[in-house]
Amino acid sequence: MTEHRPSQAELAAFLQAEFPQNRCTLEELDADGSVVVAHPVGESELRPGGTVSGPVMMTLADVALYIAILARIGIVPLAVTTNLSINFLRKPRADRRVIARCRLMKLGKSLAVGEVWIFSEGEDEPVAHATGTYAVPPKR
Repeated sequence: MTEHRPSQAELAAFLQAEFPQNRCTLEELDADGSVVVAHPVGESELRPGGTVSGPVMMTLADVALYIAILARIGIVPLAVTTNLSINFLRKPRADRRVIARCRLMKLGKSLAVGEVWIFSEGEDEPVAHATGTYAVPPKR
């Protein structure tokens, strides 16, 4: 869609500048635009029983999808979520970051669809799986 694909450093700087309240960090950017995003888990983000709250994992999935899209189309801030669905699979570890691995399934002219697998850092079994759709602004 765009000639310039942003680097990992450019995407990370954009995320930090435009969403300073966000605690997600871009950890990896693959050549195909797949991303790995992490979110630290704080005491205030735990639910009774010591599980990571759903909103933290939803945020992580949404940010990972957003960054994966921007990695492919360029930094176009007007890409917006139109749908996000998540399945919580097992209890995440309260003492580790949650890690999202996102890949786009389809990137069209007006919509992008991706999937996100969320893990507790260092664990092999996913704690959640999300799919999402974003509206992509028209190419200028």
